[in-house]
Amino acid sequence: MHLHTPTEGDGAHDLRHHGDAEVRDEGSALTDLAVNVRADTPPAWLRERIAESLGGLAAYPDGRAARAAVAQRHALPVERVLLTAGAAEAFVLLARALKVRRPVVVHPQFTEPEAALRDAGHTVDRALLREEDGFRLDPGAVPEDADLVVIGNPTNPTSILHPAASIAELARPGRTLVVDEAFMDAVPGEREALAGRTDVPGLVVLRSLTKTWGLAGLRIGYVLAAPETIAELERAQPLWPVSTPALAAAEACVSPRALAEAAHAAHRVAADRAHLVAGLREFASDGLRVAEPAEGPFVLVRLPRAAAVRGHLRGLGFAVRRGDTFPGLGEEWLRLAVRDRATVNRFLQALDRAVTLADR
Repeated sequence: MHLHTPTEGDGAHDLRHHGDAEVRDEGSALTDLAVNVRADTPPAWLRERIAESLGGLAAYPDGRAARAAVAQRHALPVERVLLTAGAAEAFVLLARALKVRRPVVVHPQFTEPEAALRDAGHTVDRALLREEDGFRLDPGAVPEDADLVVIGNPTNPTSILHPAASIAELARPGRTLVVDEAFMDAVPGEREALAGRTDVPGLVVLRSLTKTWGLAGLRIGYVLAAPETIAELERAQPLWPVSTPALAAAEACVSPRALAEAAHAAHRVAADRAHLVAGLREFASDGLRVAEPAEGPFVLVRLPRAAAVRGHLRGLGFAVRRGDTFPGLGEEWLRLAVRDRATVNRFLQALDRAVTLADR
């Protein structure tokens, strides 16, 4: 793990590129392994709950019930909860509202936090985790004077789940420690979660409800932090930032029924991921390597001629996420979303063909 300060002209990574770009326009007909939203979602009962909320659209949104439900889900007082238009809005609020001198983002990870910090006028340092270390966190490699540290857990795109204790080691008096747990509900038992912890100084946890529940088009997430931090972020929000349908979804997605369904889905994703990884290991002789142990609903792979393989996969009907837009990764990396076994089997057949075509 080493520190890197991007300089002018260091624009090799398109921080605004996301997986949805792979399935827009002519890519809309492709089988999607590029976007990390669980397939076959939202479920019918959740669509019905959202539809029921449409009768109240004439009134301004009232987030009190949803906020209380999220607080109860994490056994926190409501003063420690802020509802946002997806986790992406939270990154913008953090970048704009907090007084920050030296922000450090742990990469490779979701690029939106760094993009938001840059847009707010900050100079951002990168702590780069290395493939040879298994993309594992070394808390000592983050500079002592960093007053804002951002890390994902499990990390997008590496799918590495860092020990909660290792992340907590990053906490310091006077430092804000932002942990993006957008995919934590896809981890069985949510082990290594920091959401709900109040003993870690400066801790800010972000959660998204769009991945597991298929609500990327609705924009709903939340922030868990100390009351004074929540108050600062809330002052930076526009009025009524979360729509009535999104509030209905938030309340529904933290209900006991929904938590039980998410837990079941997490175990199914783990089984499907194991099937995908086992299939990918068959390509070791072609130079393919999987970043392991993968713990999220996606896997990161390195393979020769990845750009050509990705192009051939598109021709064979499959969209995968290019990895070269993530700081710390290059053109030989691809991210693959976990799908059901039948889809994975079809994908592995296509991958076999794409590798052969790329080798010609």
